[in-house]
This record gives sequence, structure tokens and C-alpha cells, in this order.
Amino acid sequence: MGFFLQKNLSSFFLFSLLCFIQFSSISCEKKVSLALYYESLCPGCSNFIVNYLPKIFKNGMIDFVDLKLVPWGNTKIQPNNTFKCQHGPAECFLDTVEACALDVWPDLNEHFPFIQCVESLIYHKNYTQWETCFEKLNLKKKLITDCVGGDRGKELELRHAAETPPHKFVPWVVVDGQPLYTDYREFISYICKAYKGTTPIPGCSSSSSLSFSSKLSTISSTITSFVEQRVKLAASA
Repeated sequence: MGFFLQKNLSSFFLFSLLCFIQFSSISCEKKVSLALYYESLCPGCSNFIVNYLPKIFKNGMIDFVDLKLVPWGNTKIQPNNTFKCQHGPAECFLDTVEACALDVWPDLNEHFPFIQCVESLIYHKNYTQWETCFEKLNLKKKLITDCVGGDRGKELELRHAAETPPHKFVPWVVVDGQPLYTDYREFISYICKAYKGTTPIPGCSSSSSLSFSSKLSTISSTITSFVEQRVKLAASA
């Protein structure tokens, strides 16, 4: 019994040590939450999804970010439990399409390319061609159409309605619980400020790296001092 306890404790301390010294490891770091509350046919939303949000994928910052997409925006629930969208029925439909994509493909690497593809068509005023995204990305159309045409699509949108916080406009971007208001295009700088880890984030300034190096230097000095003290004690004994 004691052997297994000692083995488990040894494994725990080894993992902790690896998390501490392996500063290229991301799995030990706490990610920064990034939430985007939007509606599909909003020009500002499609602009943000097409021209701004992909930056965190290109520079590797996404590994440090917990991204949440919520397609609801300014939609209202009517007394008869139907939806009234700011940009009409087409927006309600596409909001549900994107909600289904999030549900059918929970992996970010699967649902984001699809949503970006749809929003790119919207951005270029060609949203009626949204179904071409299935072929472009080699995705199964039936998974989405079944969701949109069934109860699941409505259920997902009601869930997103409940998740959407009070907001003044869309896109409504929130970093670690802090709404960015009109400064949402600068979301990357807010991610950098919110990050509390030690592994340098791609796209942020080198200050994090310098801070980490400073911590390592301090720790190294402490260890050296401790070893020197032990050597002196051993010599005088």
C-alpha cells in the first residue's frame, strides 16, 4: 500500500515539475476565455469573424484561448415561442445553421472553418450559397439539415438565447468576463493582458517571455544559494 502511495506521489510531483520547467508546454497553462456573441447577417459580425478572429489561428494564439461562439445576438423570442431576428428570417435560419454546426462538430477545428466559410459568403453578400461550404470543407450536409429541420435546432437557439448576456450591440466580444465594447477589434491585446501563464503567447509582446526568464533566474539563484549553504554545512560538520 505504501509503495503505491509513494509511486502516486512521485508521479504527481514529477508532473508538477514538468509543468514548471517545460516552458514550451501549453497543457499546464490556464487558457484565456474569449466569447463572441453575434448574429449571422450582421455586417460587423461577419467582418469580425472573417477579418479579425482568424488571426488567433494563424499565429498559434488559439492554443492559449478557450473560444466560445454564440449565434443569437439581438434575436427576440416571440410570445408564440418563435424567433424574430434583426435581419429577418434568413438570419434566423443561418443562426440555427451555425448553432447546429457548433453542436454537430464540437471540435473547434471542424466547426470554425464551416462558420467562417458561411460568414465569408455573408461578408461578400452571397449568403444564399452557404451550402457550398459543405463541399468546400468535405463535410456531411445531412448532419446540419437534420438538425436545422428538427427540434434540435430550436433547442440549441433557445440555449444560446439564455447564454447571451445583456449587450449594447453585436459583435459583443468578452475576454475573461470583460466586455470590450467598441474596442473589440483590439481583442488580441486584451487576451495578452488577461493571460496569467508563463509560456510566451505568439502574437503578444516579449514581456511575458522576459517575465518568465526573470522568474527562472530568481529560482536558479535560490537553488544555487541553497546548494552552496548545504555544501558549507557539510564541510563544517
